[in-house]
Amino acid sequence: MAVARGTRFEIEHDVVFPAGAAIVGPVTPDMEYVSNEDKARGKQPKQKIDEQTGLPQWKVTVTDPSAEKDRDKSATVILLDRVQPVPPPAAMQGFDFRPVVFEGLMVEPRVMGEKFKYQGWVLRATGMREPGRSAGSKQAAAKTPAGEGSGSQQKAA
Repeated sequence: MAVARGTRFEIEHDVVFPAGAAIVGPVTPDMEYVSNEDKARGKQPKQKIDEQTGLPQWKVTVTDPSAEKDRDKSATVILLDRVQPVPPPAAMQGFDFRPVVFEGLMVEPRVMGEKFKYQGWVLRATGMREPGRSAGSKQAAAKTPAGEGSGSQQKAA
């Protein structure tokens, strides 16, 4: 049996993040790599575009308190949306720690690691919201229509 590269599988947020997840930092554009040689020639980096949806990619770092290995406690989540997603409000004023629930979560298997290889995951989602808010709530942070939402990145098994 062969599964095509780039195949994405739907999964519930609580399966991937049983103890929840929290954003620790800003949502920023996910830019293409530009070598120093290309920079010297004046080439400007461009925001990456998701091949399957055609939407711009944004990235954010999340922490996973349920992770057993140190390398898995932090992951970069790729968000897919036409406009920059807005994260939920901070849990405590003065700390950039924002609990979040990803909606429409999908995983894509990927080989990770430099010298020692291991099974990892690229995480993507169609939206994100504050925990405790319903998916249809007007106050759900950064809720986007299906297909225009967020994505994600790595979490090793």
